[in-house]
Amino acid sequence: MESLLHYFNSMPAWQQLAWFLGCLFGSIFLESLVPLVHFDYKKFRHDVFNISLLFFNNILLFPLTIALSMVMVWGEANQIGLLHHLNLPLWVELLLAVMLLDLVAQYGVHYCLHHVNWMWRLHMIHHADTHVDATTGTRHHIGDLAFRFLAAGLAIVVFGIPAVYYLIYRLITIFFSYFTHANIQLPKPIDRSLSLLLVTPDMHKFHHHHQAPWTDSNYGNVFSIWDRLFGTLVYADTADIHYGLDTMDGSRDLDFLYQMKAPIDASIGKTRD
Repeated sequence: MESLLHYFNSMPAWQQLAWFLGCLFGSIFLESLVPLVHFDYKKFRHDVFNISLLFFNNILLFPLTIALSMVMVWGEANQIGLLHHLNLPLWVELLLAVMLLDLVAQYGVHYCLHHVNWMWRLHMIHHADTHVDATTGTRHHIGDLAFRFLAAGLAIVVFGIPAVYYLIYRLITIFFSYFTHANIQLPKPIDRSLSLLLVTPDMHKFHHHHQAPWTDSNYGNVFSIWDRLFGTLVYADTADIHYGLDTMDGSRDLDFLYQMKAPIDASIGKTRD
C-alpha cells in the first residue's frame, strides 16, 4: 500500500494528462461501439464546444487550484483534521478519504447546486446539453466548479485528507465523470447490478432528464450509496429520458453567449421552487 501511495505521490504530470485523455477519448470510442441513443447531431462541433469550456475553466481556476494545494500542505504540516488523529490502516484511510470527498465535494455540493436558486443558475449550463455524451462531463460554468473546489477544500481541512488521497480521488472522478456521461449502453443487468454501489451510465442519465423530479435525482459521482441513503435515487427506463432543460431553449445549447449569460439573465431558465 505504501508503494502505491508513493507512486501516486510522485506521479508526473504527463501521466495524469494521459489518464485524463484516456478516460475521455476511451469513453468517446465506446460511444461508437455501443451507443445508448443514436443522436442526429454535429458531434465534432458539440464536443469542441464542451471541451473548450474545460480548458477555459481550468485557466480561470488555476489560482484556486494553487490555493487548494497550499491548504493541503498547511493541513498536513499542522496535522489538521480527523484522519491525522486516527490510527487506521492506510487502505482504510484512503477508502474513507475517497468516500468523504465524494459525499461532501460531489453529492453534497451537487445537491446544493440544484436546490439553491442562484447556484442552480450556474449549474443550468451543465444540464442544458441536449445531446448528453462523454464531453458533457467537461461542460460546466466556472462558478459551478468553484463551489466544488471550495467543498473539497472544506472536506480536506475537516477530515485531514492528505494530498495524495485527494489526487487519487481526482483521478477516480475523472473516469466516472466521462464514463457515466458517455452515450453508452451497458447490458442492463450489469448496469443495474453495478448501480447498487457505484454510479453507472444508465443511472446518471436520469439526472439529465429535462424535467423534475428526475433532474433532481442521482446526485452521486462515484458512489450510488449516497442517493440510496438520502432517498434521491431514480432508476427506471432510459427510453423515457429526454435531455436538456424544459426551461431553456434547446436549440441554443451550443450558443456560448446564451449559455454564459444564463446565470445573470432572468429571462433564461428559472429559479428553483
